[in-house]
Amino acid sequence: MAVKESAQSQKLHGDMESRGRVSRSDELREALEEMIITGRLPPGARIDEGALVDQFQVSRTPMREAIKALIATGMLEVRPRQGVSVAAVSIPKLMEMFETMANLEGMCARYAARRATPEEIARLLEIQQRLEDELGAHNPDRFYEINAEFHDLLYDASHTEFIADQTRALRRRVSMYRKHVTYLPGRMEATIGEHGKIIDAIKANDPVAAATAAMDHLNLLGDDMVDFIARLTRTMDVYK
Repeated sequence: MAVKESAQSQKLHGDMESRGRVSRSDELREALEEMIITGRLPPGARIDEGALVDQFQVSRTPMREAIKALIATGMLEVRPRQGVSVAAVSIPKLMEMFETMANLEGMCARYAARRATPEEIARLLEIQQRLEDELGAHNPDRFYEINAEFHDLLYDASHTEFIADQTRALRRRVSMYRKHVTYLPGRMEATIGEHGKIIDAIKANDPVAAATAAMDHLNLLGDDMVDFIARLTRTMDVYK
């Protein structure tokens, strides 16, 4: 009897057909990474290789390679006598990662203030308008997606491939946590104001102001940090 493909399996195979040069293990890695980022595989969740093989209807070899790749990035970890699970970052380490993220984005903004093209600035303004339009919809998940577009464009506008790649890698690593910041009261409104300062500094070709604005945007300080930690401990089992 033929086995009906799951929606995820169909999407995976469709993506592979359109991107033939990308290996199956790479596609699986991206699919698992997306599951981690969106919280479908939360911190502390055990990775059942056999179940994932069945879910995606693939062989064990590419799945194993995908899991190894995510272990190398730190998104997954190997626990003695427990197998592989989604990495659970301690609160102190998470704060360090956010601080590093702020510094990297500050560097991207600094370079963007010197190198961004008029077209890139126009696109930043367009994304900013979409974020403002989204406020009335009260949809934090959609706001988060559009916000990610803003930051991705900021990295591109820096025209520094190495720093942009490192920033993206760390952003992926903390995405499952950063998303919780979006849910803090008043955070979406604050994001729009902070983005405005970044854009203004880039338009003014002011690298120092751009870097400062980007770092301030990413840093969690005072009540924001307290609220963020409280939300983590309330919503993520691994921190309870």
